[in-house]
Parts: sequence; C-alpha cells; structure tokens
Amino acid sequence: MTEMIDTEYKYYQIAPMNEIPVGERLFFEIEGQSIVLFATREGIFATGDVCSHDHGAIGDGELEGFEIICPRHGARFDIRTGKVLRLPAVKDIPHYPVREVDGMIEVGVVKR
Repeated sequence: MTEMIDTEYKYYQIAPMNEIPVGERLFFEIEGQSIVLFATREGIFATGDVCSHDHGAIGDGELEGFEIICPRHGARFDIRTGKVLRLPAVKDIPHYPVREVDGMIEVGVVKR
C-alpha cells in the first residue's frame, strides 16, 4: 500500500481486502477517472487505466513484476508509481494512494 499525506486526498472505499486475491485486478471509476487496482504479493497498487501513449486502456496488459505492459504498443509503466519505463510512451500515468481501513481497501483521489 502507498503511504501519502492523507490531507491531500479524498478516499473512497473500493472493496473488502479479502475479496481481491493476489494476482487479481479490479476496474472501477472514481470522479470520472478509470482506475485499475492490482493485488500483488507485495501489496495493492492503483493506477489510471490509461496508456499515456495512445490513451487506450492499459489494465488488461501483461504484468511482469511491477511493470504493466500496454497491450497495443508495449509501453511499460511501474504500477507502484505510474512512472513510464519504456517507449513509445514518454509520459507517466496517474497513480493513486491505496490504504486499508477496517478491512476495506480505500483509494485516494486528489482533492479538488
């Protein structure tokens, strides 16, 4: 889970921790933003479900370690940070803080 300053984010309950097994993904929207949640052995991470190269969905791409691979052109991003790792993308994708509160997964979106 990501540690960030809570006062910058509004958190939304997504699902109970025990309902998302390791290796699974969950797709949802918050405030019009498409987000994908990745449950890994190392933790739960959330990124925008969008490739910064062509603006297509990325969440169904292959996951290698912490790298999500765009299914169309092979751009790679770190699911922990949203950082771009390989061309053709040159811009990071959104990433969102994740926390557990009373057994529930919560994802934060920057307050507007």
